[in-house]
Amino acid sequence: MDRTIRVTFLGRDGTDHVVEAAIGQTLMEAAVEHHVPGILGTCGGSCACATCHVEIAPEWFERVGLPSAMEANTLYFGSPRRERSRLACQITLTTQLDGLAAQIATE
Repeated sequence: MDRTIRVTFLGRDGTDHVVEAAIGQTLMEAAVEHHVPGILGTCGGSCACATCHVEIAPEWFERVGLPSAMEANTLYFGSPRRERSRLACQITLTTQLDGLAAQIATE
């Protein structure tokens, strides 16, 4: 059984970063592990800094779901919040997210 999924980070400069990510890790952990530009994860995934702010592609947002109240408050730091904004540190990767696309929101 495959224990990884493919995730695409859409860079602000138009460059796509496709990574193989382990099931169970967060989207932020996958980005940091693969050195995806624009995803810093400064707080280490504690939902405190918004340096892993992404905008989920429309076709994936329902599957990923809405942010928690704590995440929603943290999203007001840094880059402007958008309708499908999420913190990558709060998205745990599952087999249902294989093929996920997320626009990097941080500068």
